[in-house]
Amino acid sequence: MSPAAKDPAAKDSVTLEVPGPDGRITPVTISSPGKVFFAERGETKLDLVRYYEAVAEPLLATLGGRPLLMERHPNGAGGKSWWQKRVPSSVPDWLTTTVVATPNGTTSDALVAADLAHVLWAVNLGCLGFHVWPYRAAAPEVADELRIDLDPSPGVTFAQVREAAVRARALLGELGIEPVLKTTGSRGLHLYVRLEPRWDSYTVRAAAVALGRELERRHPDLITAQWWKEERGARVFVDFNQNAPHKTVFGAWCVRPVTGARVSAPITWDELADVDPRALTIATVPALLAERGDPWAGIGERPQSLEPLLEMSRRDLASGLMDAPWPPVYPKQPGEPPRVAPSRAKKT
Repeated sequence: MSPAAKDPAAKDSVTLEVPGPDGRITPVTISSPGKVFFAERGETKLDLVRYYEAVAEPLLATLGGRPLLMERHPNGAGGKSWWQKRVPSSVPDWLTTTVVATPNGTTSDALVAADLAHVLWAVNLGCLGFHVWPYRAAAPEVADELRIDLDPSPGVTFAQVREAAVRARALLGELGIEPVLKTTGSRGLHLYVRLEPRWDSYTVRAAAVALGRELERRHPDLITAQWWKEERGARVFVDFNQNAPHKTVFGAWCVRPVTGARVSAPITWDELADVDPRALTIATVPALLAERGDPWAGIGERPQSLEPLLEMSRRDLASGLMDAPWPPVYPKQPGEPPRVAPSRAKKT
């Protein structure tokens, strides 16, 4: 990829010639390439561009073809920010978008990660976070990923999150399901399972609820599937609602809008015991990728069945359990318990 200037960081803008998968070259202009985006080490907008160039292959293997919710920080991490689901009204004619919906039915044109040029175009707008839909734009009715978000409650250590990930993998392994793993770029961990293209998001969420409940039954002192924060205690929460329709999750290989430029980085299960998420940054991840390759390589070639978890879900419902609570922005769902915190329900 060749910049149009010898010293692009010193220029007002630089135009990159970005190759696409079909051999087409797309020019992408990066304005103010020397603007500092990450204050901890002084990394610039152009440094972020170079990072995404370095991880383009695995990045697009997991994000490619999916709608993106952009988290914009035009003045860098720590500055003013906002969420942008709609692309601006004036965009290049090569930009690919797709219609997405909110839980209340509002629609908008969202950016699609069609190729690296689309990612770099968003970076130029100050996008320091990509939150990814669990389906491809070409098949919005099919959720092809189960996303297991292990979220530490207050007082929970990263060592406990690690242990919860090991326990989740063991349970899934009993069911014949093998997840892959990534850091969140924050305090938690994400397990992903690439699915056979058979289920919608409602069904995938039901499977996530069943997984969380079974993990809580087996490891009640470590893991919880309780939606209400007052019931979680100092345990790792399995956030099943990250699989609800229209929910997005922070993307693999994507850079968090924090001053240290931490990456939500795929890791191997062997690396889990010693991983320090704070050390996985745009300064370190490209070299790690070059050294040991992509831990998620080939997952798209091995889609897995959700049926063992769905059978567990059916058993739970047959035993009298109701659906788990949904987030407040969603319409009331069939089989859902009253959407009120237990402490308030007791007062009533």
